[in-house]
Amino acid sequence: MSDGAISQDEIDALLSGVAIDGLNSSGHVGNGPNYSIDISTLQKLADDLKGKLEENINKYTGAAFKVENPVAELTDRDKVLSKLPEVVISVSMDYTEGAKGSHMYLMSSDFALKVFSLVNKEETADVDDVVLSVVSELVATHTSAQINVLDATGKLPGLANGTPETSNESKAMIMFPQGEFILTSYPLTLDGTAYTLWECLGGDVAEKMSAALGGNAKEEPVQELAGMGNMAAGMGGGMAAPNPMGNMMGAQMNNQMPNMGMQMQMPNMGMQMPNMGVNMGMNVPNVQSLQYPTLSSGVAGGEQGNIGLIMDVFMEMTVELGRTKKSIKDILGMGEGTIIELDKLAGEPVDILVNHKPIAKGEVVVIDENFGVRVTEILSPMERVNELS
Repeated sequence: MSDGAISQDEIDALLSGVAIDGLNSSGHVGNGPNYSIDISTLQKLADDLKGKLEENINKYTGAAFKVENPVAELTDRDKVLSKLPEVVISVSMDYTEGAKGSHMYLMSSDFALKVFSLVNKEETADVDDVVLSVVSELVATHTSAQINVLDATGKLPGLANGTPETSNESKAMIMFPQGEFILTSYPLTLDGTAYTLWECLGGDVAEKMSAALGGNAKEEPVQELAGMGNMAAGMGGGMAAPNPMGNMMGAQMNNQMPNMGMQMQMPNMGMQMPNMGVNMGMNVPNVQSLQYPTLSSGVAGGEQGNIGLIMDVFMEMTVELGRTKKSIKDILGMGEGTIIELDKLAGEPVDILVNHKPIAKGEVVVIDENFGVRVTEILSPMERVNELS
């Protein structure tokens, strides 16, 4: 780079978290740590979620999408970029509890606009914040179904994801997980048009999910009965190999053949033989009956969903005065005294948001020299989606 310019490949490398000198963001050479991931286990998880995805998207849109067989694969950034259109919508929903790590969804703009038109019963040509909110809600239902499956294993307690972050940008700008990761492709069709929903799982999350679902489990070796063959040869001339039915047969023959002048006694194979000096290499487990605790009647079904259980949970509430979009040139040119024009008119109600989701509108008031907001309107669920702007 004698002229000081940065090539497009170098820009892509920087955006993906990989330094130009070959080191990744953690300072190690290569594609990151090697994870022990059972692909077949995650493939089965995707197969199990296929029907749930079809059910959720059709319930959400009121359409009749058909979800084809998903494919889970171990891949990396370069391979995924070759599958994506130039501009793609990403919904980052990193897992923050239970199994922390990168988790996001990808889809084409055409797919997002189709979902939006079905949900809002109107067409639009631009992917704006309202469209992004609609697709964010859609993939959130799929994540919930995934969490329910993993919760049932009991090995990933408290699994939860953070607040979704949705964007519409060039595929080169997407921050993929470091190194190799799991990509699950869900093909969908509607009225003959094919779409794809891609899900990316960081290697650390995929490894924990795989283990929770029974992947990577090492089979216990079958313990052979040590010395069985040698024991048969060393037990005396003419003696047959041990027979587990020997005790019973010997007892019957002793009772039924008294005049033969002989008794046939088979060895007791469950006991240590004094002349052999071995215990046949058998470890006899101590088997006990499972004792179940007495089940009480518990809480009535109607009380299990008592909202009082979460009344003490804190949520972030913000008031949004307005928004605007500026070019990087305009932002860098800002200084003290710069006036920023917002998309709200003077006197227009401000938006009240909880966890970045609009729930109401209000007007600004002053209380003892502090700003406050008086609620003037509570939004319905559909209005909450439409009012995101």
